[in-house]
Amino acid sequence: MRRDEPFQRSILGHPPPASCLMNTTESIVRLGHSLNEVERQHVSNRRETVQQCLQKHNIPCSLDEVPNIAVLGSGGGERAMIGLLGSLSQLGEEGLLDCIMYLSGVSGSTWCMSSVYKEPDWSTKMETVEQNIIHRLVCGHVSCTEQYERLKKMCERDNFSVTDIWAAFVVSSVVKEIDEHVLTEQRGQHTRDPYPIYTVIDQKCSHDTLYKDVWFEITPDECGSSLTGAFVDSSAWESQFDKGAVTKKLPENDMLYLQGLCGSALADWEEIIKWIIEHLLHLYTQENMWINVQAPNKEEGYEVLCTLLELSVCFFKREDVSIYIKTINQLLQDKHDKKGQKINFEEPVTEESLRKEILRVCDSFFDWFPDLLSFWDVIVKCLMKLWQWDWGTTYNFLHKMTAAEVHPSILKSETRQYEDAGLLLNSPYFSVLRKERNVDLIISLDFSAGDPFATVDAAAKICKDLQISFPSIVHLGTGEEPDDFYVFKDNTAPTVIHMPLFNAVNCKGEVEKWKNRYQTFQSPYSDKMIRDLLEKAALNITNTKEKLLKEIQDVVQRKKKH
Repeated sequence: MRRDEPFQRSILGHPPPASCLMNTTESIVRLGHSLNEVERQHVSNRRETVQQCLQKHNIPCSLDEVPNIAVLGSGGGERAMIGLLGSLSQLGEEGLLDCIMYLSGVSGSTWCMSSVYKEPDWSTKMETVEQNIIHRLVCGHVSCTEQYERLKKMCERDNFSVTDIWAAFVVSSVVKEIDEHVLTEQRGQHTRDPYPIYTVIDQKCSHDTLYKDVWFEITPDECGSSLTGAFVDSSAWESQFDKGAVTKKLPENDMLYLQGLCGSALADWEEIIKWIIEHLLHLYTQENMWINVQAPNKEEGYEVLCTLLELSVCFFKREDVSIYIKTINQLLQDKHDKKGQKINFEEPVTEESLRKEILRVCDSFFDWFPDLLSFWDVIVKCLMKLWQWDWGTTYNFLHKMTAAEVHPSILKSETRQYEDAGLLLNSPYFSVLRKERNVDLIISLDFSAGDPFATVDAAAKICKDLQISFPSIVHLGTGEEPDDFYVFKDNTAPTVIHMPLFNAVNCKGEVEKWKNRYQTFQSPYSDKMIRDLLEKAALNITNTKEKLLKEIQDVVQRKKKH
């Protein structure tokens, strides 16, 4: 039996659902670099669609000569979400969307992907899908009560982390919905669409010695390491494992969680924690959230939590915290932690000392105030997780397995922490540089802030370190406004097309103005901002259509020769 054979046994190539895995002792983890059967079949079927699309553009080719074209959406918060939406819509208008085999995203681009893939065969009705998403972004609203109910539900599950808080507060406020569908529900619904790949990184691997293990991909069929070849059925990813077998079946995380997991690097960590704590404080001080608490020490407990929240916000704003230190010490002057030690916040305050004392308070809070409502429990758990700063905690499906290509430290750990891939590389190159996907042409839609060449330069450097084929990257740097279209190619690597969102063609002389208008971390965009950004993204496709077709034709000719 091949090591990757267990996944081949089920109907239509799909692995058995997690609900069927509880009593099995056979490994359901697939070790190997081959594509799973469902993806192989999808690619094979879509090749005919791509062939027909190319013929319409006077690029004839046999099925064997059909190029595998991947579109990459970079990170960039709501700017990336809208930018990718506008790009996909215009690719449809120009008759190019059916040329695309893979669609892969990082961070904010995954918010767009999760939105379009809600609609079966979305690429066949792109105009309607786009309008529905715009309507939701402009008119939708998620209330504080809905966010609280979401948090209350999530904080009871295994591996509750900052990702859950981030998704409930920040992501839902941007995408204007709480999407509780799960990714595996999309199986079989997108036979006429590009194959989707969501990407994150393994936080514990994000350093040089473990680069191959760090790149993690999530599809409706499998989740796993793109380069080291270790995968598990997506429906079982969140479950607990031992030696490749499920020991505790857990429900699949929903799309809002996935959006929060993929899109969590919108600002530095101090900015994130400050924003979330301010949101917690706003939620906590809503009168209807606590006025009905019937407990003799309600006011005292309320003051303790409010002071901790205000102290945390003030600290991360780098403001004077003396008044809050004095207040919290007075409130807790007769309180001791579980070990019987007195709680005391000392000055000068450091991040480490503040974290230590706040976690001690959170750990003992319900020993002091046992009669308070469960809502207060949610706030305490959120505050505790924020100061522990655990993101994307997930049971490790490789726990105690033997896998030659996987670093031993990964095999020993019971859990892993996943986070926004944009923290390491703000474009999902390594999902499509996986050899088995045989990608011939990469169209990199770059919605990043800052250096417009940072992603492609970084990808080239990492590929060199990992000995992965990648074209040489030569450009003039960032001294002037970038062009809208760059091509990097040689005979031994996929051709890479790099397209910065704001450039000298669609924003002539005003690139910095447009960048400043669309910051990565800001309030959700207005109707006008959304439509203006859609127009700029669409212009990039319209303006470069003929160049895109030329590069596609060149790739086809190269395949004919070989």
